[in-house]
Amino acid sequence: MDFPDPQDDLESPRSAGDGESVTRAPRSRRSGGGGRDGGKPSSNERKQLMIRRGLALGAGLLVLVLIVFGVRGCLDARQNRALEDYASNVTQVVDETNTLSESFFGLLDDPGELSVTEFTSEVDSDRSAMDGFLSRVEKLSTPGDMASAQDTLLLVYQLRANSMDAIATRLPTALGDEGRDKAIQGIAGQMEVLAGADVLYNQITRHSIDNSISNNSASAPEMPRSEFVPDAVFWANPDNIDSALSTVGGGPRPATDGGVHGTGLGTVSIGGTALDPSVSTVIPADTEPVVDVEVQNQGESDESDVTVSASVGGGSGLDQSIPTLAIGETGTASILLTPAPTGEVQIEIVVAPVPGEQVLDNNEATYTVSFE
Repeated sequence: MDFPDPQDDLESPRSAGDGESVTRAPRSRRSGGGGRDGGKPSSNERKQLMIRRGLALGAGLLVLVLIVFGVRGCLDARQNRALEDYASNVTQVVDETNTLSESFFGLLDDPGELSVTEFTSEVDSDRSAMDGFLSRVEKLSTPGDMASAQDTLLLVYQLRANSMDAIATRLPTALGDEGRDKAIQGIAGQMEVLAGADVLYNQITRHSIDNSISNNSASAPEMPRSEFVPDAVFWANPDNIDSALSTVGGGPRPATDGGVHGTGLGTVSIGGTALDPSVSTVIPADTEPVVDVEVQNQGESDESDVTVSASVGGGSGLDQSIPTLAIGETGTASILLTPAPTGEVQIEIVVAPVPGEQVLDNNEATYTVSFE
C-alpha cells in the first residue's frame, strides 16, 4: 500500500473542486512580540540611556554656565579698567592744577622784579592753563558709574576757568589808578568763587570717585585733594589783594596827588599791657594773645587800607588792615596771634608803606614778650 509523501502538500498544488489549482502562502512571523527577540529595550538598557542623556545635559549646562561667567568676567574687567583709567586721568589734571596754584599764588606773594606788563602776561598764561584743564575735563571718557562725579568735576573746572578769566581781565585796572578799588573788589570776589570750587571738589567730587572705585572692586589710589586757593580767608580780603598788587613793578605805587605821605608806628600792646622794644614785657599766660597796634598818619594826605603785619619768632606774618586814616589820625589794627605763643618770644610789627611814602624807619619794631 502506497502512502502519500508529506512534502506533496507543501510543494504540489492541491486540486480544487472546479479543477483549478490553489497555492497556499507560507506563514509569516509575528512582529512586536513580548519575547527576547521582540525589539523592546530591556530595563537595564533604558537606565543606561537615561544616564547618558543626564550626563550630556549636565555637561551642556556646565559649559553654558562657564560661558556666562566668562563673558561676565570679561565685562567686569573691562568696566574696572575704564573706572581706573578715569580716576588716573582726573588725578593727572588735579595734580597739574595744584602745581598751577603754586605758580599763581607764588606770583601774587612775590612778583619779584617783574614789570606790570610781565606780571599780567604771567597771569594770562595761568588763565590759559586753567582753560586747558577745563577742555581736558570736558573730553574725559566717562564710565556710567562716574557720571555723577563727572558732573561735579566739570562744574569745578568751569568755576575755576571763569574765575581765572575774570581775574586776568580785571588785573590791568587793579594795577592802575582809575577804577582800582572796584577791580580789586572783583578779584577778591573771584577768590571766593575759586575757594568754593575747592570745597565742591574736596567734599563731593573726589569722594564720589573713590566710592565708585570701591563699590566696583576696582583698584586705584585715593583721589588727591585740590585746594587751588591756599588761604581762602586771606585772599578773599580786598586789602590783602591790594597789598599784593601794590608791589608789582618793583615797589609801592607812587602817590598821585603830589602830597607828602607817611605813617608811623604808635603804641603796641597785648591785653592792655604796652610793649617796649628796649625791655622784655611779661604777659600772663591766660591773656588772649591779641596785639593791638596803633598807627598814625604823619603825612599830608588821607590814607586808606594801611596794612599792619605781626610775626612771632620770624614766622609768617599775620596781617590786618586799617581801612582809612585821615591826616593826623591814629588808627588801631588788632591781630590775633595763632597759634598762641608760649614762653619768651620775639614779636615783630611792621606797617606796610603807603603809596608815596619815603621814610620807613618808624614803620617797624621788634618786642621781647614772655608769656607766663
